[in-house]
Amino acid sequence: MNDKRILYVSSEVVPYLAENEVSLLSYDVPKMVNDLGGQIRIFMPRYGNINERRHQLHEVIRLSGMNLVVNDVDMPLIIKVASIPRERIQVYFIDNDEYFKRKATFSDEEGNLYPDNDERSIFFAKGVIETVKKLNWVPDIIHVHGWMAALLPIYMKHYYKNEALFAETKIVSSIYSQSFEGNLNVELINKIAFDGVPKKAISELELPNYENIIKSSINHSDAVIIGSENLSPSLTKYIETSNKPFLPFTPKDKLTENYINFYKNSVV
Repeated sequence: MNDKRILYVSSEVVPYLAENEVSLLSYDVPKMVNDLGGQIRIFMPRYGNINERRHQLHEVIRLSGMNLVVNDVDMPLIIKVASIPRERIQVYFIDNDEYFKRKATFSDEEGNLYPDNDERSIFFAKGVIETVKKLNWVPDIIHVHGWMAALLPIYMKHYYKNEALFAETKIVSSIYSQSFEGNLNVELINKIAFDGVPKKAISELELPNYENIIKSSINHSDAVIIGSENLSPSLTKYIETSNKPFLPFTPKDKLTENYINFYKNSVV
């Protein structure tokens, strides 16, 4: 993987959030590529429950300051950065006081999904790509983890389709069983359509539940990795019949061999 550039975009990454399938693999896979000589960047949201002092986050003034339009409203983008101790891996955090200041990730104290999770997802997807453009760092692969990041493939294939910077970039999505109950805001499809994405290309989002969001993300990816051993039969079948290159679930002891081979043979 020498000199290959891989952008990792995740809903959650350890050590900044608790350990689970998404957050652990969002750390293990970039570390693996980094150890093999690849060039990586990691992006995640800057949720309010991330301890900025403990993890030594600091704002990157030269990257912050632009506004992103979400559903016809200008929202300021703040970029923060931190380094994972002992690994020399930088993590970029997409921040906005309106969307990410609250002291939790996806839901309130009663377990109810935040009603603006749809807009948070849109803001995160746009924020990542606009920041990468500002860095002028061209990824060979964008590897997406977790449902909060799942709109990024849609935006890459439509909203950013004419960006010369990403002309050769391929998108890989890891699919997990870690989901949410219920639906996101039913206006999600209209808010994405506001950005020029044809509704017929995202028809699954008429009902924005976890499975439909992931299906739409799969449709807009170039390759898929099954990240959970117990992925639902319906999503497993959808991946298997999608005509996309896909990698079945890989146990940790086979991670390096299988992921690197998949990157090389199916994407780059």
